[in-house]
Amino acid sequence: MREHFRWLKGEDKLSSFESSPGKLRYFCSLCGSHLVAERVNQPHVIVRVATLDEDPGITPQMHIWTSHDVPWLGYGGNPTYREWQPGRK
Repeated sequence: MREHFRWLKGEDKLSSFESSPGKLRYFCSLCGSHLVAERVNQPHVIVRVATLDEDPGITPQMHIWTSHDVPWLGYGGNPTYREWQPGRK
């Protein structure tokens, strides 16, 4: 949830652009890594967990958009969905 998200450092190095109406993507202005995406009117931010320095202490609950994954990627027994999960609007 958005209220639980905060930058600890590096916020001054962010660059962003609006990739589609209302969706902002944030990148490191030094290395170009895609870090976060958000839609301001939604209650969450999307964090690219592979960019974290430390284990966040939680594990994925599901994997979406697996139709775009490489064939060797494992899912750890979690539910997978080729696109959005059922019931997502």
